[in-house]
Formats: sequence, structure tokens, C-alpha cells
Amino acid sequence: MGRMFEKRKHKMFARFAKMSRAFTKIGKEIVIAVKFGGPDPGSNPRLRMVLAKSRSLNMPKTNVDSAIKRAISKEDGDFEEILYEAKGPHGIGFMIEVATNNPTRTVANIRSYFKKKGGALGTQGSMEFLFEHKGEYKIEIPTGDLDEFELEMIDYGAEEINRDDDGIYISTSFEDFGRMQKALEDRGCTILNAELTRDPRTPVQLGETEENEVNELIDLIDDDDDVTAVFTTMA
Repeated sequence: MGRMFEKRKHKMFARFAKMSRAFTKIGKEIVIAVKFGGPDPGSNPRLRMVLAKSRSLNMPKTNVDSAIKRAISKEDGDFEEILYEAKGPHGIGFMIEVATNNPTRTVANIRSYFKKKGGALGTQGSMEFLFEHKGEYKIEIPTGDLDEFELEMIDYGAEEINRDDDGIYISTSFEDFGRMQKALEDRGCTILNAELTRDPRTPVQLGETEENEVNELIDLIDDDDDVTAVFTTMA
């Protein structure tokens, strides 16, 4: 089969491992969404958002149903959402969102990653001012006049709208995220993905070596099952 097959196989298994971790993280988001808003997507906009994300990653329906069932039965225990702020190597700011049923374990793990790769956890508010909390949607291209559609979405808080062959991408402020979701749903748009992000206000450009070092830390943090998202100020 040769070396090329071995390389392809390695990439394939790495992709599958990453997909499995993504399903684990989304499963936790489903549990939290159900905990706060109930198991009915029709009356729980947060759950609708997470379900859109699960569909964008082709998460099997059995996994989704299992997460909802666990949330209702509370067999996973109560997950707590925590936001950690840290400074990484080369002065890069980090914002780390976690969902955990054991905060002591989680903070110890995150602290160890920075100790290993450089940097340290910071206090609340030490890095948040470096980021802008945003909402992002990807939807199927709707029928009708797209220019008129874009003008309508601007009225509901769209700050940036881009389109390609795969769909339309809409960016909003954090405050307008829920309003945009309702507007898209009321219009009958198919939401392919929806998520909250933290964009750096002033992205920091690094050299290739320094960027690789930061990426190693990002990968280490992102591999933790308690971590749901990692944001940095790196360009």
C-alpha cells in the first residue's frame, strides 16, 4: 500500500478524531441549552442555534437525541459555563470558553497547558477588552431579490454580509445575535450554522515560527473535552 496510503490514513484518522471531539463538545452545548430553555427547539432559540451547528458538522441524529435525553435525565450532572482569560506566548491574548461539571479539574488542565507552552492564566477582564463579541450566521441562499434581502437584514443588525456558492454569511454584534436569529427564522431561511465568536480588535501578526508555537498551544487547549471554543488575538 506504500507510504502515500499511510499518510492518507494518518490524516483520515486525525480528521475522524477531531470530528469525534467536535461531537462531544456540541453534545455538551446541547445539554446546557436544554437545561436553560427546555428540550423543545420551537421554544428554545439557543437549542435551535446549537442544532444548526450540529447539522453543519453532519452530527448523527442519534448523537443529538442522546444529548437531549441526557440533559432531561440529568445523568451528566450540571455543566457550568466558564470563561478563562490568559496571555499566551509572544503576548497573544486568549479567551477560552468551557463547559464543565468539574471546574477544579478544568482550570488545572488549562493552567498546565500554558505552563507547558508559555504564558499564564489572567484575571477576569484582563483580556476581554482586546476582543469584540460577535455573532455569525451561515444560511442557504434564499430565493428572491438578494439585494433587497441584504437591506432587510441590515435593519435587523447585520454588520457584514458576504456570499459565495455555499451560502450567505452574516455577521452581527453580540447584542443583535438573537434578533437576527428570529428575523432569519421568521423569513423561513435555512440556517446552516450559527455561533458566537470573539474577534480580536487589533490582530497581532507573528512570524512563522512564533505562529506555530501559538498554534501548538491552541491545539493543546482545543483537544480538552471541557473546552468549547478558543479565541486569540493572533492574526
